[in-house]
Amino acid sequence: MADPVRVAVVGSGPAGLYAAEALVKQTGDTVRVDVFDRLPTPYGLVRYGVAPDHKSIKSIARYLQRVLENPAVRFLGCVELGRDVSRADLLDCYDAVIYSTGAMVDRQLGIPGEDLPGSVAATDFVNWYCGHPDAADHDFDLSVEEVAVIGVGNVAVDVVRILAKTVEELRETDIPEHVLDALSRSRVRRVHMVGRRGPAQAKFTTKEARELGELPNAGIHVRPEDMELDPASAEAAENDRHVRGNLKVLSGWTAEPPAGRARRVDVRFWRAPVEIVGTGAVEGLRLERTALDENGRVTGTGEYETLPVGMVLRSVGYQSVPLDGVPFDERSYVVPNDGGRVLGKDGAPVPREYVAGWIKRGPTGVVGTNKSDAAETVRNLLEDLDPAGERPTRSIEDLLESRGLPVVTYTDWLNLDAAEIALARSLDRGERVKLARWEAMRSACRPVQTD
Repeated sequence: MADPVRVAVVGSGPAGLYAAEALVKQTGDTVRVDVFDRLPTPYGLVRYGVAPDHKSIKSIARYLQRVLENPAVRFLGCVELGRDVSRADLLDCYDAVIYSTGAMVDRQLGIPGEDLPGSVAATDFVNWYCGHPDAADHDFDLSVEEVAVIGVGNVAVDVVRILAKTVEELRETDIPEHVLDALSRSRVRRVHMVGRRGPAQAKFTTKEARELGELPNAGIHVRPEDMELDPASAEAAENDRHVRGNLKVLSGWTAEPPAGRARRVDVRFWRAPVEIVGTGAVEGLRLERTALDENGRVTGTGEYETLPVGMVLRSVGYQSVPLDGVPFDERSYVVPNDGGRVLGKDGAPVPREYVAGWIKRGPTGVVGTNKSDAAETVRNLLEDLDPAGERPTRSIEDLLESRGLPVVTYTDWLNLDAAEIALARSLDRGERVKLARWEAMRSACRPVQTD
């Protein structure tokens, strides 16, 4: 091809930017990649999913920044697929399109009372304390004294940790100022983290568990009887290093925590939520004691209890949502694909359309998993390119200009980045403080010049 291959990547999280990186590495100077995002900020879950006190993980953004600074890669923020541009628009403007929009909503519990005020998707809470503009004005009732977090994965641990930390411990993070102010007024004193299975099946990493147990102002406890292992769990502990590490940490929490701690975390294994109870708002969470049957499936024992909580945060997994016009599997909540090649209803690859990340494989793995995932997709994309095939018939620049779309460029994002760093300096608060409201973010992207 005489002209560079043009590829659109929809989504600027790790999956999308790793795909852009792989395209450049595997083609040299023969590709041009436009990375679209509906937000004015890049980095996806690194910015809006990683807890603000996890600075080491957030440092991944510095690696991804180098991808965006490559001359062959361009960031186009505040452009949303299905609202501003269509699938057909992108296919008219590019040789290929990679969708990497992640998994954006929580799975439902499917129990009575789930829609009561005070029953909250963990995604909404995470978006709020991470400064997502869609969640900036969300209101969470932190006047309650007890909260339940359903789930025992890393996201659940993050949520528990933010609720259990004091505002002084969070001041040096990038939490938006209005969120920090709300957390400073929190009356939450006890947090219950609830898992349907036992400690050997917990999904959090040992590192996350260890950090939870090291909170200086919160005691943590797990009931000794909940640590008893069935034969299958004992076998898992013997053969799985991750399980052994978790059990070692959890075993240290069986003693009653020291008195005088401001807050308390109770980890409740072998409990299945069966109903969120309350009249007009959450007043409790009804749990059934569980066990594993001979096939390793969770089964109820008929033993019940009710936790007197005023808020329930549901963290039982993420799922992707359909993209306008793109094939979607409503059962597995992913775009059907073969090695990243989008598949149509007939099971055959759809020409020039690809997926990467969670929308490709589901919400599994860690941030780094997306690198090999994206590389696979890009290899297949490049293998499919037809040198004699038809080239794009439209210019994305002309299309965006004709629609009057206020596209945020990478330079605009750097202005916003600088504004957040300056805000932190003015508040004497760590490296940055996030701007979380749309208007403030847009204004920071294009500051008014004064003489």
